[in-house]
Amino acid sequence: MKNVIDLFKPYGLSALLIGLVLMSMPVAGQKVSLEKKWETPAELKEPESVIYDQTNNVLYVSNINNPAGGKDGNGSIGRVALSGKIEKVEWVVGGMDSPKGLGLSKGLLYVADLTKVVVIDTKTGKVKQTIPVDDAGMLNDITVDAQGVVYISDSDKKRVYRINNNKAEVWFEKDHFQKPNGLLAHQNKFYMIDMNAGIFYEVNKETKDLKKIAEGLVGGDGIIPLGNDFLISNWNGEILHVSANGKVTKLIDTKADKVNAADIAYIPDQKLLLVPTFFANKVVAYEVKGN
Repeated sequence: MKNVIDLFKPYGLSALLIGLVLMSMPVAGQKVSLEKKWETPAELKEPESVIYDQTNNVLYVSNINNPAGGKDGNGSIGRVALSGKIEKVEWVVGGMDSPKGLGLSKGLLYVADLTKVVVIDTKTGKVKQTIPVDDAGMLNDITVDAQGVVYISDSDKKRVYRINNNKAEVWFEKDHFQKPNGLLAHQNKFYMIDMNAGIFYEVNKETKDLKKIAEGLVGGDGIIPLGNDFLISNWNGEILHVSANGKVTKLIDTKADKVNAADIAYIPDQKLLLVPTFFANKVVAYEVKGN
């Protein structure tokens, strides 16, 4: 480490800090492994998505609570500490049927809930607004870009919506999509997984043209960036490392234990991957290690 510090000293403190951050990030093609750190008690209610709220230093989890129930009004949002302790299984209740993807923007938690987006004030834990999505089929994942724009996938209608002035509008759709699910807005780029086709795309935000990054990802669900690469969950129970050039490596496989891997989240400064396990009713945390 001393040699690293000496290397950057001539360029000042800012350069030193940038250098140390870059050294800690996984690089394209680097070997990655996962080490289990903790898991919550199996008290959550079919958790589909998890997200880290840095401001409040807490995790939010969407509880579908009977996936077959549809519009049954029994969905909820839970709170989990970074230690894995469940603070409250049902922190926010009411107004949700089958909550899935989660996104944060300006102190608000956006929840994809079948045919509407539920907006929750993270300070109060109260539903602030419900945004109906006309002609929606099954809203699934949510991502938020650097400008705070919220995007939502519709797995049934094969679309991606965005929220504009508190209203949902179709952002793009393609006839050949089978089941768009996982979304990621990152560094002014946009990514999407077609879950049934098993294809991971980069989407041109201006033209909506598609660039295929990887395929063979049937069951692909959540996406998180990892340096220049990605981690992608397979809902059936896998975590996959996908390099920037499309190489796919399986990191864990929990299918035999009947433990799903739904919409994942990542805490970069702790190198902590968070995996909601759906029917196993818990969130599992893994440390991401690079060799």
